Amino acid sequence: MRPPQPQGPPRPESSEDASAQALAEALRSSFLIVRVIMILLVAVFLFSGFFTVGPQEKALILRLGRPVAEDESALLGPGPHWAFPYPIDEPVHIPLGEVQTVTSTVGWWKTTPAQEAAGTEPPPGPTLKPDQDGYLLTGDGGIVHARATLRYRIAEPGLRYKFDFSAASNAVQHALDNALVWAAASSTVQITRDSTPFREKAAARLDQLIRQQKLGIVVDQLAVEVKPPRQLAADFDRVLQAEVQRNAALADAQQYANTTTNQALAQAHALLSLAQAERKNLVELLSAEAKRFSELLPEYRKNPGLFMALRRAEALQRLATNLAECIVVQEAGPGQQRQIWLQLSREPQKIKLPEPPKTEHVH
Repeated sequence: MRPPQPQGPPRPESSEDASAQALAEALRSSFLIVRVIMILLVAVFLFSGFFTVGPQEKALILRLGRPVAEDESALLGPGPHWAFPYPIDEPVHIPLGEVQTVTSTVGWWKTTPAQEAAGTEPPPGPTLKPDQDGYLLTGDGGIVHARATLRYRIAEPGLRYKFDFSAASNAVQHALDNALVWAAASSTVQITRDSTPFREKAAARLDQLIRQQKLGIVVDQLAVEVKPPRQLAADFDRVLQAEVQRNAALADAQQYANTTTNQALAQAHALLSLAQAERKNLVELLSAEAKRFSELLPEYRKNPGLFMALRRAEALQRLATNLAECIVVQEAGPGQQRQIWLQLSREPQKIKLPEPPKTEHVH
């Protein structure tokens, strides 16, 4: 064993060792800062996944480009929600409760936004310009102008409306245009006076297209406006006035016919009632007379002479009730002479004249 050798004085550090040590400390500090920054970035990244759904909408989360579910359970209601940040998750907002509007001007003339806002229309030209003005052909070969405004909402869950079409509002617009063209083709030019049948046909056609194309919307309101060609507006007005006058004349004639018919029916009913009443009275009278004669027949058969004398006396009594004088000529029997005595010298009855009114003499 060697004895330990004595250590000499420490060697002074070189400049290279000091630089390396400083570099190491700087790197340690930098790595610490980088870690803190990375932690902050991760927190910010995760916090960015929070989003809010409005009161009139719902949201759906797409995870790697696909919905997390295919039914209503995937819909998120109003309020705050969280999802993985993009590109992992992507929230898609669906305005289910919001009323959306599309307008069809396929059959309307050309206007500007300023004219629409002011409620005016451009002056009509001498003829219709098909390259500028829209129009619709009716089933009877007429030309009309029509436009419609559709207010609708997205039907829940709204997945088809949001993901099956690149622009669902354009699909709704095309369906509304098709409905107007179809309704006009199945109507007559009379829709310029009453647009209710035209609107009903357009609404039925629109519902059919919504079901066939699976647009996923619910119709709230369909407003339709129909007008005749502006170049023929005066002619349409004259025809309308003529039809109004014709309808008024027909109404008056119908009212007169109804009144006359009712009066004739009333008179006929009154005459019929009177005839029935007279028939009833006559039948009752004849029945009573027949019953009376049937009751008197046994008496007549017992003693015809006495019966005839009694009946004659009754008849004379009835005839002489209100007579001042009565002359009765008895019928002579077989082999007898009829004698008639008349009093010719009787004093005639004096006629009493009314007394003249008394006058008072003033002295």
